[in-house]
Amino acid sequence: MRTYRVAWLPGDGIGPEVAEAARRVLDAAGLPAEYLPGDIGWEFWRREGDALPQRTLDLLRTTDCAFFGAITSKPPAEAARELAPELRSRGFVYRSPIVRMRQLLDLYICLRPCRAFFGNRLNYRENIDAVIFRENTEGMYGGVEFPRVPEQFLAEPGMKAIPADAAISVRTVTRKASLRIVEAAFRYAVNHGRRKVTAVHKANVLRTTCGLFLECAREVAAKYPEIQFETANVDAMCMWLVKNPLDYDVIVTTNLFGDILSDLCAQLVGGMGFAYSGNIGENYAVFEPTHGSAPKYAGQDRVNPLAAILAASMMAEWLGEAEIGRRIERAVAAVIEEGRVRTYDMGGSAGTQDMADAVAGALKHVRVPVRHTRHTATEEHRPTEEQVSMRAALPQRIDAHGSKIEELAGTGVHDAKGG
Repeated sequence: MRTYRVAWLPGDGIGPEVAEAARRVLDAAGLPAEYLPGDIGWEFWRREGDALPQRTLDLLRTTDCAFFGAITSKPPAEAARELAPELRSRGFVYRSPIVRMRQLLDLYICLRPCRAFFGNRLNYRENIDAVIFRENTEGMYGGVEFPRVPEQFLAEPGMKAIPADAAISVRTVTRKASLRIVEAAFRYAVNHGRRKVTAVHKANVLRTTCGLFLECAREVAAKYPEIQFETANVDAMCMWLVKNPLDYDVIVTTNLFGDILSDLCAQLVGGMGFAYSGNIGENYAVFEPTHGSAPKYAGQDRVNPLAAILAASMMAEWLGEAEIGRRIERAVAAVIEEGRVRTYDMGGSAGTQDMADAVAGALKHVRVPVRHTRHTATEEHRPTEEQVSMRAALPQRIDAHGSKIEELAGTGVHDAKGG
């Protein structure tokens, strides 16, 4: 049996606690893995001027995938004030570690399942089961930003209406990125028996960038006549998801819209305690709960770890351990349905590790009848058609693209998780 090498990046705030909970469940499920700790998070920014040190990127080169907990992320001016005094004059600019990983490793798919587990009192409606494919490498999160209009931009006729002191963020949408994210969404629909793909855009206003994305979506959809295809403006989509969430199956969209829609969908199925994702490329992936670092709850053993546990389930399945991944998901479902162990957000008083123990215990009673092919010790990870993987090309990706991406990464996005 092969032992997988997993880069373990717990981060800060509640990240270490939810990562520990996920690890407890993975061990109980029997995932054959070696977990290699990596440095990431706010303290490394403060002490070193880099929240994602080069040594951590080097670690990613040698592993099959990574598990990421949570990190604190702040706007650049605030981040600069928190640097160690001896670093403040050295020109360091804070950049979101998760956004950098997505760009540096070309993790172009952000896969966000949004499933309403039966018995969850927080469900907006029962039977919601949507999957969001968010383009993960470009759009508004490219990090190309200017505090005022660059002088050379003023020569463009369209810039005359923009005040010279306006702050500017550049939105990039390319044909290549649009085609591959839509293609991934349709492949997923076919392989998982999904009936419909909805492409979300705002082409009536963002005519050039969303227009290109919409054109690419229609081009790909034409190759899959067996899958129903529709399009929707992002503002209308928010309304319809709240009104008729059961009408949607697979949703594919650009980076910023995907970020917004996936959090909206998370609330429909219980909130951020149930929100998880896989950042997936051709040969590598990073799995994470998508909540922030919630520093005010750090160390209290209070937060809901189910998002992290479900991210671990997705990781196991992506590695080729489908039975382990599905057993974990079924164990989560069993604990939620029973309702005996509930964290504070679910209306209970159980702690983080209590929930992890409950899921680990439930694993003893769930079985998933799937055919499973074991890997040999020397066998490379060979994902099925249903899995998107990324390993062999990782060193070349970092070496070929790292310096340019770092140059353009700028400040990225600055929410509690960094996007």
